[in-house]
Amino acid sequence: MVYDTKTVAQAWSLLDEATVRYQGANVGTIAALATGTDAANYDQIFTRDFFVSGLAFLLAGKYEIVKNFLRVTSDLQQTENSKNCFQAPRGVMPASFKVIKKNNKESLVADFGEKAIGRVTPVDSSLWWLLLMRMYIKASGDKAIAAEDKTCSSIKRILDHYLIGHFELIPTLLVPDGAFMIDRRMGMYGHPLDIEVLFDAALRSSREILGIDASEDDKKYIERIDDRIGHLTDHIRADYWIDPIRLNSIYRYETEQFGDKIANKYNIYVSSIPSWVYQWVPENSGYFLGNIGPGRMDFRFLTVGNLLAVLTSLAEKSQQEKILRLLEVNWEVLVGSMPIKLCYPALEGKAWHLLTGADGKNTSWSYHNGGNWPTLLWLLIAAAMKMNNKAMAIKAIETAAKRLSADDWPEYYDGQFGNLIGKEARKKQVWTAAGFIVAHSILKNPDKIKLLTFDD
Repeated sequence: MVYDTKTVAQAWSLLDEATVRYQGANVGTIAALATGTDAANYDQIFTRDFFVSGLAFLLAGKYEIVKNFLRVTSDLQQTENSKNCFQAPRGVMPASFKVIKKNNKESLVADFGEKAIGRVTPVDSSLWWLLLMRMYIKASGDKAIAAEDKTCSSIKRILDHYLIGHFELIPTLLVPDGAFMIDRRMGMYGHPLDIEVLFDAALRSSREILGIDASEDDKKYIERIDDRIGHLTDHIRADYWIDPIRLNSIYRYETEQFGDKIANKYNIYVSSIPSWVYQWVPENSGYFLGNIGPGRMDFRFLTVGNLLAVLTSLAEKSQQEKILRLLEVNWEVLVGSMPIKLCYPALEGKAWHLLTGADGKNTSWSYHNGGNWPTLLWLLIAAAMKMNNKAMAIKAIETAAKRLSADDWPEYYDGQFGNLIGKEARKKQVWTAAGFIVAHSILKNPDKIKLLTFDD
């Protein structure tokens, strides 16, 4: 079943059917083929979603569509600071775009969040774009694109926006609710792990690309990147990390401390620690917290941030091993019937009502609130293969392969153990199929993992 070519072929058929052409060239894949009438944006090309499709194309040696996507989104990037505060700032890549045909002419219409549910500009689009650019160059060997003015200008606009000063004494990005894959209100406001790990990877990608043929101006940007990365890495590795030893330390925190050298830097009250945490982190395991800030530790497990930290080596070697150990011990609740939970545990009762705004789509164990997202299969298998845990990778893909094709490639699954097709999940979800292709490709050819990883 691991090398089920029939299921892989079905996934590729879905990607091919979802491919969009613009001015005679393939430029991306739409979000889903079975869109329905109440979600018109599913027929758009999302930067976040296409990252997974793009990775599938790169691993298959299909470089041109990825190159075209990178150039089209670069053309759509916000290049000027608008005086209109209801428009996205300079440097931001679009959340999505669509090809419009009228009077035999084609044009592109981008959305930077001004049409989105909740009206939030995506923080992650620019960061995924940088990772995909780095992966395209590594896979194709096309270093010439790194020297192009368009590429360098796009990268520098992103860096100018993401490296600006802020009213904080920490190196992470301040992020509103709904600004990344968890794109609805979920109490993520602050410094969610998924974005902070992605930010680190994007900075390292920028450094690699600008360093290929660095001009004097490029070197100045590299210096700015180096200054931020060191602080960011140290902060996440130390302050976000939780294991039995650190949990014991936090349990004995004193509060209302003032000064430079104190243990409880964020004034965390022990009574705010949820009871489930004490039983959930066994010996020789650990993970990065979902969020941290003044008076707040969010102990939720965010899958994208933790697994990406394994791949990029933002997590130290011992931390990488402990994250995989946590997955093994908590396999039933994190993976269950379909890999893998986006966020664990789900918000329930009063917490769900207050933190989600009583969002009916994000009810407990559904959608982003504890739902299972098969597109993340690629992250799980890539992390497992990097850590030489092939048994975990095989177990995950066989679990997914039992249902994905038969269920017609749903967007997400519901239920505490991911055993129900999502109540409002779209079928023929393209990044679900792409995630399976990537996972299968990595498992079949482990050397391809090098495209995704960074040096320790």
